[in-house]
Amino acid sequence: MTTTSSDHPIAGTPGDVPAIDALAINTIRTLSMDAVQAANSGHPGTPMALAPVAYALWQHRLRYDPADPIWPDRDRFVLSNGHASMLLYSILHLAGVKAVNPKYEITGDPAVRLEDIERFRQLDSKCPGHPEYRWTSGVETTTGPLGQGIATSVGMAMASRWKASRYNRPGFDLFDYAVFAICGDGCLMEGVSNEAASLAGHLGLSNLCWIYDNNKITIEGHTDLAYGDDVATRFLSYGWNVLRVGDANDVDRLTQCFETFDATDDRPTMIIVDSHIGWGAPHKQDTASAHGEPLGVDEIRLAKEAYGWPPDAKFLVPDGVMERFQELVGARGRTARDAWFDLYERYRVEHPDLAEELLRMQRRELPDDWDADIEEYPADPKGMATRSSNGKVLNAVAGRVPWLIGGAADLAPSTKTLITDPEAGSFQRPDALGSAPGDYGGRNIHFGIREFAMAAACNGLSLSKVRSYGAGFLIFSDYCRAAIRLAALMEIPVIFVFTHDSIGLGEDGPTHQPIEQIASLRAMPGIMIFRPCDANEVAECWRVFMPMKHEPVLLALSRQNLPTLDRTKYASARGVEKGGYTLADCDGTPEVLLIATGSEVHPCLEAHDRLAGEGIRSRVVSLPCWTLFERQSEEYRESVLPRSVRARVCVEQAATFGWERYAGLEGEIIGMTRFGASAPIAELQKEFGFESENVVEAAKRTMARVAGGDA
Repeated sequence: MTTTSSDHPIAGTPGDVPAIDALAINTIRTLSMDAVQAANSGHPGTPMALAPVAYALWQHRLRYDPADPIWPDRDRFVLSNGHASMLLYSILHLAGVKAVNPKYEITGDPAVRLEDIERFRQLDSKCPGHPEYRWTSGVETTTGPLGQGIATSVGMAMASRWKASRYNRPGFDLFDYAVFAICGDGCLMEGVSNEAASLAGHLGLSNLCWIYDNNKITIEGHTDLAYGDDVATRFLSYGWNVLRVGDANDVDRLTQCFETFDATDDRPTMIIVDSHIGWGAPHKQDTASAHGEPLGVDEIRLAKEAYGWPPDAKFLVPDGVMERFQELVGARGRTARDAWFDLYERYRVEHPDLAEELLRMQRRELPDDWDADIEEYPADPKGMATRSSNGKVLNAVAGRVPWLIGGAADLAPSTKTLITDPEAGSFQRPDALGSAPGDYGGRNIHFGIREFAMAAACNGLSLSKVRSYGAGFLIFSDYCRAAIRLAALMEIPVIFVFTHDSIGLGEDGPTHQPIEQIASLRAMPGIMIFRPCDANEVAECWRVFMPMKHEPVLLALSRQNLPTLDRTKYASARGVEKGGYTLADCDGTPEVLLIATGSEVHPCLEAHDRLAGEGIRSRVVSLPCWTLFERQSEEYRESVLPRSVRARVCVEQAATFGWERYAGLEGEIIGMTRFGASAPIAELQKEFGFESENVVEAAKRTMARVAGGDA
C-alpha cells in the first residue's frame, strides 16, 4: 500500500498532522488489533488509544538509536501497563530496532519481525503477552504486574543521575539520559506507585517523566467503581510537575509537554493524558471489553474503515511508515549515539581510569583486585552476628567496586549496610536540606520505609548496570517479593540483604520473626539464597556471588552473635562455592548426617561432638545455598550427602517445607511448624528445640528407624 494523501487521519486530532504521521499512527493501531485478534487473546484498546502518545514520544523526543538499542546514554522507555504490549512491539518493529544477543552483541537482525507480531502470544515469538527483558531487544524492563514498571523507572532515573555525578567531567557530559514511562489507572492504584512517586519527588528526579493514560477503564468497568483519586493533586503533593493533555490524539500538545519536561530541572514530571480506550472501535469505545479481549472481526473492519484502511488487510505496513521512523527517531538517535561514542573515545584519553570503570560496569565485570580487602576472620567463640560481618565484607568490596551502591528501607543501622567511607556520602538531590544533605554521587541510598519501591528501584539501578543492593529485615521480604521475583525473571544481579533471619531476633515476637519466608523464596527459580553460618562463610558468599552476572542474590543474616569457627579444626569456608560442603566429619562412613544452614550449624557441631563422645559417627554438612549445591555434579553431591546414609537430621529455624529432599523418608527435620513467640533468645531456642541435646536425640531416633528399631 502506497499513500501520501490525508485520507488516513487521526480522528479528532486538533490541528494538522502530516498524512505520513497519521498513517504511521494508524499502522500501530491496526497491527495491535490484528495481533490480538490472531492470538484470540490480549488487550487491543490501550495500544489503539495510546498510539499517538507513543508515536509523539518516540518520533519527537526520545533520544534512542534503533540500530544500537543498548548504547549507554540512550533514553529509556518503559511501558508499565504491560498488557498494552502490542503498542511497544509495533513501535519496535516499525522503528527497526535491532536484536541484541545474550553476549550483548548487536546482530543486525530485527528485534521484532512482522512474523513475531503475527504470532503474538505464541510459543517462542518475540512478542509474548507482556514485555520481557532479555527476551525482546528494546524492552528495558519486564512489565506485567502493574505499578512495577514505573517503580523500576525510578531506579533507572537514579542511575542516570548517579552516573552523571560520578563520571561526567568538564567537557565530557557522558550521562544525561531521561527515563519515560507510560502507565495507566491500574499502575497508579497499586501501592508501589505511591512509594515510588514519593521517593522520586523527594529526590527531585527531573530526568523522570511518567505519562498517565487517564482512560477511566479497568477490567471490571469504569474506574468510579473503585477509584476516585485526584491524581494531579496527589502528584503535586509528591513534589512533581503536573501537565495535562486533554486529547491523546493531540500530538502538538504532547510535544509541548515533552518540551516543558526538558525545561524542568528540579522535579519529575507527570503528564496526564485523557484517552478513550479502544479508539476507533465504534461499538466498544469506552468499554472494558475493549481492554481485555479481541475486538472481533466486525469491529476491526469498522475501525479500519474509520481509518481509511483497507478493511480486509491484515498486518499491513504501508510504504513509507518504516522510512518515517528512520527519518525522525532513527536519524536523531544515530547522530546522538555517534556523538556519544566520539566523546567517549576522547574521554578514554583524558580519563582512562574512569573509562575503564565504565567499561567494566557496562559488561558487568569486576576490577581485578575487587576482593583483595576481604578479611579472613580468626576463630572466636563469641564471634559476631552475620549481619555485622556482612557489613564489614560489604565495605571491603565497596572500597574496590565504586559502582556498588544501595541502602535500606530505613534500617541501615540495624542491617549494617551503610557504606562507611566518608567519601561515599548519601544519594540526595544536591539542594537537599535537613538531616541528610548529599548529592547524586552518594552511594548510600535512603529508601525510607518503602520496601517494595526499594526492591523495584534496585532492579532499575541494576538494569542500568549499576551493582545495587537493598536491605531490610527478612520478615519484610514479603513486601519486596514481587520485585524480587522480577529480578529473578529478568536475570539481573541485584543483591538483597535481609537480616534478623529467624526467631533468634527474640523479643520483637512473631510479627517480626520470619518463618515461611526462606522456604517460599527458595521456591522461586533463579535466585541464589545464602544463609551463612559465620563470618568466613559470609566472606565466601560475597566471593561466590559478586562475579555472577545473571543471578539475583538474597542474603539471610542473623541478628545474634554466632561463633567464628576454627577453620584449622573444621573445613575451609571455601566450600561455600559449592553451595554445601562437609564441615565436620568422622573416621570412616558416618552413621548419621547433620545438615543445617546459618545459626543452626552451631548446635549441629555441638551435637557432633556429643555423638562422638558416645561412639557414634556423624557428619556435619553446612548447606548455605541450596540452589548452588543442586548445580554441582552428582558425584560431588554424593560425596557430601551419600545416599547410603539414610539417617539424617536437618536443622533450620524456619518452616520445614522443602527439607524433605535432604531428610529423606527416615530422617528428621527440626524446624518451625508454627509462628514464633516474644521472649529472650535463649528461651526461644529451648522452646522450639534448637539445642544440641535435641539434635542428638533426633539423630538417635533416625538411626533407630533406619536400623528397624523403635523411635
